[in-house]
Amino acid sequence: MSTSFSKIAALAVLSSAVVLASGCATKRATSEVVVAPLGIPGGQVGYSGAVIVDNSNAVITGAENIQAVVYFAFDSSEITSQSAGVLNQHAGLLKSNPNAGVVIAGHTDERGSREYNIALGERRAQAARDYLAAQGVAANNIRVISYGEERPAAAGTSEDAYAQNRRAELSY
Repeated sequence: MSTSFSKIAALAVLSSAVVLASGCATKRATSEVVVAPLGIPGGQVGYSGAVIVDNSNAVITGAENIQAVVYFAFDSSEITSQSAGVLNQHAGLLKSNPNAGVVIAGHTDERGSREYNIALGERRAQAARDYLAAQGVAANNIRVISYGEERPAAAGTSEDAYAQNRRAELSY
């Protein structure tokens, strides 16, 4: 009798282990999705091929004659008078082509945590978007993305390199 009890006990332990290892049948299945940042169209450095906006050749050609980068002060998302001049040119292009879209990518230098820099890059891109919208550009034609410190324009830890990395880039 003790051998059959041992077999039943071993079978019960084995069955419990299988149930615990495989989980409950009513447990809701979940999946984890990792979303990579979108690429920037228009031939910008780091473009990964993702299509975000679809503009006519006339819009793309017009944008090639306008500076595509606006710069920010350290730890700031305030539009400077120099940046306003660049954004005014983009506003003119976008208002004369009401169906055109633009992507504004916010960037930071490497100082600060990754999370802080993603948020700061977002604020910079949104500041540029808000400025364009205030100039009469349709806000639904403007997409915003932040890369934080992930895509530096200049390598190094000098103030000059940091200044080049504190930017928002406009892409058509």
